[in-house]
Amino acid sequence: MIASILETIGHTPLITLPNINKPSEGQVLFKYERNNPGGSIKDRAAYYIVTEAERRGLLKPGGTIIESSSGNFGISLAMIGAAKGYRVIILVDPKTTTANLALLRGFGAEVIVVTEQDDSGSYHKTRISLANKLAREIEHSFRPDQCFSLLNSEAHYKSTAREITEACPARLAAFVTAVSTGGQLGGISRYLKTFAPEVQIVGVDAVGSAIFGGHADAYRIPGIGLGWTPVNLDMNHIDQAYKVTDEEAFLTARALARHEGILVGPSSGACALVALRLAQELAPGERIICMISDGGERYIQTLFNDEWMEQQGFATSVDMEGLRTMAQRLQPWSLHPAGSANYRSDLLQTLEVPESTLHMNAELLSRGVDSQGGSLFID
Repeated sequence: MIASILETIGHTPLITLPNINKPSEGQVLFKYERNNPGGSIKDRAAYYIVTEAERRGLLKPGGTIIESSSGNFGISLAMIGAAKGYRVIILVDPKTTTANLALLRGFGAEVIVVTEQDDSGSYHKTRISLANKLAREIEHSFRPDQCFSLLNSEAHYKSTAREITEACPARLAAFVTAVSTGGQLGGISRYLKTFAPEVQIVGVDAVGSAIFGGHADAYRIPGIGLGWTPVNLDMNHIDQAYKVTDEEAFLTARALARHEGILVGPSSGACALVALRLAQELAPGERIICMISDGGERYIQTLFNDEWMEQQGFATSVDMEGLRTMAQRLQPWSLHPAGSANYRSDLLQTLEVPESTLHMNAELLSRGVDSQGGSLFID
């Protein structure tokens, strides 16, 4: 018997692609995070950060959790808040789907939609600034602060990365995942570079995001991208970086539903396209693990809506050969991502990052490494 829904977080399956992935190439394995109770990989970090906050006395019974999130991390916190009895306030933006908004409210979270864009054309900075302001004003509140808390990557170092190596102990050639707040890519890459340094680490971002450098601009892929490189991510651990267009990400997700029966969100579509590209370069038996951060149900009114796709100027379908050709044409954005890192330490002050986040980070850093140090999360 399971005492709480929260005990079902983690231990997600690896899934093959028997139709799209050819026997003559590397094998793509999806790490299918939709199987988490909140429906996404964000359950892992959210639960870990909340548990650590409780242990440290930063979050007590009757407290309030306040977070900036475009959807999945907020949903995870809302679910955890419902299970543990916390008030939850989530700041979202216009890119958040109606399905995600309904889930947030279904779990009892209070939702604030931030409509003011920041200087990159996104909403991250304005959302974060308002979340920090509310945290100062509301008594007994706690900010998980997924963008700036180093606990974000520690969560994935301690759970997700170990699951990956245990489930796929041999012939793992590459690991592919999206980068937004840097938690999953940062924690997993640190673990793999420590214990399986031969594995190629590939980060995937949206065209328009500036995490891997380049010009910041608006984009439509939800749950991915930032205007700066997050502190959770050590770019020295990343071997390749790809940027995928909105249309490529959405079309790949639609193709996976049609030809494999697998529902994924747009950011996972972007990762899958990159994984298929890498597979074409690898020998049979070599494996690529591709992180699938969530399912596609939350994007029914956008991703799987032909009318919406046409309104964006996107095609509505691609066949299997067209998908493989689209993957083949992808070119790496960078083969040396560390050279284009865009860290912004000034944002700690500009966005008024909470003292609780800074203190927790300082405690971790006191182990003798800098904020991108390789030994930070080793037990």
